[in-house]
Amino acid sequence: MTESPANVGSWRRSVPEASATDLENLLGTGVGAAQEQLERNGGFLPFALVVQNDGEVRLVAVTPADAAEGTDADFDADAMIGDLNELLRQNRDDFRAAAVVCDITLLEEATDAIHVAAEHRDGSLFAAVLPYAANPATHELEFGELAADTNEPVVWVD
Repeated sequence: MTESPANVGSWRRSVPEASATDLENLLGTGVGAAQEQLERNGGFLPFALVVQNDGEVRLVAVTPADAAEGTDADFDADAMIGDLNELLRQNRDDFRAAAVVCDITLLEEATDAIHVAAEHRDGSLFAAVLPYAANPATHELEFGELAADTNEPVVWVD
């Protein structure tokens, strides 16, 4: 369930300032990297970003999982996201925030979107979606409005 763009910033009031800065940094970096890959390659594999304990942002990637036989996909994005989440859980003492970035389909809007699900070790959560589509006339990608989304913790659980 997405919130209107006006609500994207409202989550900040309930999150410590340092945590909000980390989560916004991951969101901006994740969206930017995904947009760059989409424009360059027409798509992107799921990936993760972390804010290390020293504040540096690092990219985390896993080897693409093969898609199941009989599907038209080249890789299994859900398996890759599961692998990323497991890798993040195993190494969570090395960083203070993490985000998983993936390409999703928004069924109600019938469009693709960049999805960023971020969480902080203090329990703060934030997720957002950025719809996109190719312009039929120019074949250039056009991006919609960034909207807040819901997410559940996956790294700092238990």
